[in-house]
Amino acid sequence: MDRRTLLGSVALGGLGLAVSTLTGCGRDSGTAAPAASGSGTAATAKGTIGVAMPTKTSERWIKDGEYMKQQLEAAGYKVNLQYANDDIPTQVTQVNDMVTKKNQVLVVASIDGVALKGALKEAKDAGIPVIAYDRLLRETDAVSYYTTFDNFKVGVQQGTSLLKGLEESGVAKPWNVELFAGSPDDNNATFFFNGAMSVLKPKIDDKTVVIQSGETDFKVVATLRWDAAVAKKRMENILTKSYTSKDVHGVLAPYDGLSRGIIAALKGSGYGQGGKKLPVVTGQDAELESVKSILAGEQYSTIFKNTQELAKATVKMIGEIAEKKNVTVNDTKTYENGVKTVPTQLLEPVPCDKSNIKKILLDAKYYTEDQLK
Repeated sequence: MDRRTLLGSVALGGLGLAVSTLTGCGRDSGTAAPAASGSGTAATAKGTIGVAMPTKTSERWIKDGEYMKQQLEAAGYKVNLQYANDDIPTQVTQVNDMVTKKNQVLVVASIDGVALKGALKEAKDAGIPVIAYDRLLRETDAVSYYTTFDNFKVGVQQGTSLLKGLEESGVAKPWNVELFAGSPDDNNATFFFNGAMSVLKPKIDDKTVVIQSGETDFKVVATLRWDAAVAKKRMENILTKSYTSKDVHGVLAPYDGLSRGIIAALKGSGYGQGGKKLPVVTGQDAELESVKSILAGEQYSTIFKNTQELAKATVKMIGEIAEKKNVTVNDTKTYENGVKTVPTQLLEPVPCDKSNIKKILLDAKYYTEDQLK
């Protein structure tokens, strides 16, 4: 996927036009999508926006919730911010409650992209627009728009970073690598994995990269709920089974929390001490603990997704719905959810390693100098 410039919206058309009219269009640098059908009564005045976040166990989602709340309140909205602690029934109840309370727009970062179908149907029936936030809502026509990062590109960047780190390590080829993927109920996990494998599979095929465990299928390498403890246990099992007489040189890890669990397992097996170097381990989200790990030379890399900008794009989208403007999107082709192709605003991810991470994060004002110490 190519890098695209995010442009401003074009205020054309009325609220009554259906989103589906865009599904035949391709990705461009600033398409204006017609506002969601039924949204004319839902957001005609500033009121309460329902924001459903999946969990507080990840630093990343805490930041997302904070940024959404700050920016919505600055724009004059009230905010009903809820965290579901990775419990699907809790999130279903929270979204149903937002509908019952007639929140003007729902912003949903789902735990399971399919499990909210019933609650979302209630939102659509009530004329409440729904924005999928970073995780696609699947098998429903009730989702109006999607704001996210270029998730296939995230995976490409992770695979590219892994190979770059292996080259820099000085270890002779072939390289022993193990693969981890995200939660199978999160649509993004597939994009990340497919993006990474578009880079790694040719190297696996020509034996430059060897998967000693033999575990390459997404269903096998997926990590339910992005759980670090699950990743740690699987890494321990792989080391016991496949690395009694070999060293692992690299690990594709799609998220910083998993990276840290994997590194803990590696350290428990003697890596990172006594002259036995830690493998190249990738990541995603630039979580503070992992940033410090990268600066300390442990985790090799991460992908920075500036969630301040994601919140800004989402709040802008809400404002366009409220003002009866067409909604800014730049991809009307890629994100098919099983029922419809969802008009999407994609933001650009940024790969980071020890050579550039401090400057990137400080320039973005994502962390302070003191936080990185």
